[in-house]
Amino acid sequence: MKHITCIEDLRQVHMRKVPKAFFDYADRGSYTEATLRANRDDLQAIKFRQRVLVDVSKRDLSTRILGEPAALPLILAPVGLTGMQFGDGEIHACRAAQEAGIPYTLSTMSICSIEDVAANVTKPFWFQLYVMKDRGFIKALIERAIAAKCSALVLTVDLQVIGQRHADIKNGMTVPPEWTLSKFLDFATKPAWVAGVLRGKRRTFGNLVGHLKGTDDITALGTWIGTQFDTTLSWKDVEWIRSIWPGKLILKGILDVEDAEEAVKTGAQALVVSNHGGRQLDGAPSSIEVLPEIADAVGSQMEVMFDGGIRSGQDLMRALALGAKSAMIGRAYIHGLGAFGGPGVTKAIDLIRAELSTTMGLCGVNTIAEIDDHVLAV
Repeated sequence: MKHITCIEDLRQVHMRKVPKAFFDYADRGSYTEATLRANRDDLQAIKFRQRVLVDVSKRDLSTRILGEPAALPLILAPVGLTGMQFGDGEIHACRAAQEAGIPYTLSTMSICSIEDVAANVTKPFWFQLYVMKDRGFIKALIERAIAAKCSALVLTVDLQVIGQRHADIKNGMTVPPEWTLSKFLDFATKPAWVAGVLRGKRRTFGNLVGHLKGTDDITALGTWIGTQFDTTLSWKDVEWIRSIWPGKLILKGILDVEDAEEAVKTGAQALVVSNHGGRQLDGAPSSIEVLPEIADAVGSQMEVMFDGGIRSGQDLMRALALGAKSAMIGRAYIHGLGAFGGPGVTKAIDLIRAELSTTMGLCGVNTIAEIDDHVLAV
């Protein structure tokens, strides 16, 4: 990995090593992908204010996230099917995050289960929850997260209706998967990936298998999942979740000030400004476009986190400058995982850490607390 210089380098290796269906699942967005592109383009348009002759010899990237110490203001976001990018991918990613001193978030739609990850790491991790129609199952899932000593619950609130992702349809990314000759040939050219996934503990949704009327049949599971996204989900359901979950609660998927103000009323400790990585409402604003107004409206009442388009330490600093206290990366670390497994995740984190440190130095700041909009060029 000595010639890997940026997240895009990891992305290129990921694209070569992992079958197209799984790479596209992580890399692509919904419909025209306008919001996916805006997440990146709008971040890149923000310019820094270079400062010189400032003593920046004591730069410190450490901070606190939800009151807990973190080595830098970064979180690994929940990503479904992580274990299909690399065998036991969730375990490898969680270990890399914990070694780096930052939080890891396990997805409801993970391949490794909550219990699989808990048994293979040394510290608590966060768990992300999709609220499905089967509230009994959701209650049991929250109780499993409690039993696993998960330290925060990340409630995703922007998936009542699923945005269409054209690449997934074309690639047959369904449950069960749609097999074609081209897909078999693609898999055949990726023997290292196949071997790694086969060595993994699971190859389907670990949190769901065994909890559908006692069956592990993937076809039945796929049918059940397709009926479970709940268009009736409301703020009252957040109250219900709060009645079960005793710990820290984060609401992920807030893109509007009115929704942010409602989020404050729930008693959640934090919200994540996010458009689901451009995978849901195509045509929605980029996350960075709406971050400042949301941070101004509720930042004094709850912790504001950011998600959407971060590929570098510069991007992370832009989000911090516009009001975020920390930020999530999804695709950035998944590219590392798909490219090199756990060491690739570590590489992605290290790249962002080094870039953030350098950018802080060139902007004349030494601590995360000093970063605000004064580091940006007007």
